[in-house]
Amino acid sequence: MRGQTNKAILTNNLQRNLRKAMTDAELRLWQVLRGRQMAGYKFRRQHPFGDFILDFVCLEVKLVIEVDGGQHSEQMEADAVRTDKLAKAGFRIVRFWNNEVLGELETVKERIWMALQNAD
Repeated sequence: MRGQTNKAILTNNLQRNLRKAMTDAELRLWQVLRGRQMAGYKFRRQHPFGDFILDFVCLEVKLVIEVDGGQHSEQMEADAVRTDKLAKAGFRIVRFWNNEVLGELETVKERIWMALQNAD
């Protein structure tokens, strides 16, 4: 999916830097998603797409998982634009707050599982 990614993101290795500096919630969720643990679906982390870097994405079913911290409550309009652009590209987006991932991981896993099942 390189051809549709913003060259500034690729040139500056932004996604690589974000992989090295994942939040606690992102790390916790990555432990659940990595290695095809979720029904054999492959997830990528900090994947570049257009002008964005997606927290987690399963390209096979075009499912994006976003983990939002407190700063996202102040940028809801920007998140809505991002969600709209991703939806127009055929992606479905599931969002979680950091505290949901850290405190309710089983519920988060269930919601992701349901989103994967609804993709087929």
